Amino acid sequence: MNMIETNRLIIRYFLESDWKDVYDYLSKDEIYRYEPGEAVSENEAKVICRERSAGKNFLAVVLKETGKMIGHISFFRNGPEELDTWEMGFIFNPEYQNRGYCTEAVKKVIASEFAVNSRHKITGNCNPENAASWHVFEKAGMKREGHVSKNIFFRRDEDGNPLWQDTYIYGILNRNETA
Repeated sequence: MNMIETNRLIIRYFLESDWKDVYDYLSKDEIYRYEPGEAVSENEAKVICRERSAGKNFLAVVLKETGKMIGHISFFRNGPEELDTWEMGFIFNPEYQNRGYCTEAVKKVIASEFAVNSRHKITGNCNPENAASWHVFEKAGMKREGHVSKNIFFRRDEDGNPLWQDTYIYGILNRNETA
């Protein structure tokens, strides 16, 4: 994927220099309500950006007007190569949520991956309690394909027991494929 643009956004690969903007949101405890991990330090944000800038699985979402990175999209192969199924996820800075930026970016990445790379299918997962995430998937044209009960956990209780969560599974097929 080369850099792609929307009316308001630039979507590109990570740069090591993104660390301050990444720290702005990955240092907030609220980000991890439905995600694994915990709030990061400045040094951890630097390491994250160094690692992600060396790969192609994380996309920085940047405001065109200011150059500020406001979130990111993950994009990974999901399963064997011959199935050509990819999984996406996203995390956005809370200060920039509820403005349509995430939906705009997700729609554009899906369209680009189908048009440029001819992907067969793109999927996404989220916690059913995370209405903001499943609304983004639905606004981007993805269909809810399943509800899996208590299939994942990111945290444990004080006795070490897993705090199980449900998952909604979303998917969209490439409509440009020939039958």
